[in-house]
Amino acid sequence: MRQIAKLMGGILLLFAVLVGGMGYYVYSGLQPVEENKGQKKIIEIPPSSSTTEIGQILENEKVIKNGRIFSLYLKFGEKSPVLKAGKYQLTVGDTIEQIAARMEKGEFYKDDHVVTIPEGFTIEQIATRLEEKKIVSKAAFLKEVNQGVFTQEILKGIPQSDKRIKYRLEGYLFPDTYEFKKGSTAHDVINKMLDQTEEVWNTEWNAKFQQHHLTRHQAITLASIVEREVRVDEERPIVAGVYFNRLAKQMPLQSDATVQYLFGKQKERVTFADLKQVSPYNTYKVKGLPPGPIASPGKKSLEAVANAQKNEYLFYVTKKDGSGGHYFAKTYEEHLKNIERSKGNEK
Repeated sequence: MRQIAKLMGGILLLFAVLVGGMGYYVYSGLQPVEENKGQKKIIEIPPSSSTTEIGQILENEKVIKNGRIFSLYLKFGEKSPVLKAGKYQLTVGDTIEQIAARMEKGEFYKDDHVVTIPEGFTIEQIATRLEEKKIVSKAAFLKEVNQGVFTQEILKGIPQSDKRIKYRLEGYLFPDTYEFKKGSTAHDVINKMLDQTEEVWNTEWNAKFQQHHLTRHQAITLASIVEREVRVDEERPIVAGVYFNRLAKQMPLQSDATVQYLFGKQKERVTFADLKQVSPYNTYKVKGLPPGPIASPGKKSLEAVANAQKNEYLFYVTKKDGSGGHYFAKTYEEHLKNIERSKGNEK
């Protein structure tokens, strides 16, 4: 009996050791990795990966200690989360719970560059922003703007022989929020923006522009002026109507925005000396439209030119009351009175 008792005791002790060892093995495998703690790692989980495969990937990348225990944790844990395939940025030293929660929620790592190009940005402003976001260099972008080969239909109306145009693609890069993959070239960036212009373009505008005796290039040019001149959306068709009236009467457009374009950088206000600048873009000295757009017009400005208000206004002046709106006038006498009203709002 004593021998049997000893044997049973030995078996129980061995069992306890085995259970304890197994428990320690599992416990240890569940602990965060300490080596290189804090290091960031980009890890991609392929679609349709099993929990065992996910565990093995994470173990190979050394963000968890034991892939098998990780998969068992997922299967038999309290929550049994379903992990989403994708790219993640994980930190060495995170707990298994933290890693699983992030992958369950699909907190994907995005290595794409996101950039917003506002309405009314010039080519140079776009180039500067892209460089600031470390997407492409300004120099490479500006060179591709003038020399790159692109096949979008929207570009066929650009007068190729007009050497007065400052930047060939000015006005044709649609203002929007874009995602560009890391390593994108200037050509890739421009191509995507041109594709967006074509995507947004309403083919019904073409016939309306023809009714106004405008080519598509001229319409984009006028829309870019409207974009830079107007802050209140409701006024865009009104201002477009003013410019059509001036064109019909062969009056200079007298747009401050076209003069601002000469300087590359927005000035606080245009001076009388600025108005004397000799340039095809100075619509105070040159009648008609400038040779090309002065900025990237948004959809509302393009629509405003296509659906310009039929009015008799020939003049407008900012209200200077903080609203961003304008006073409109049919005669120069009315315009002078509006200027005085505007000055009064500054007091």
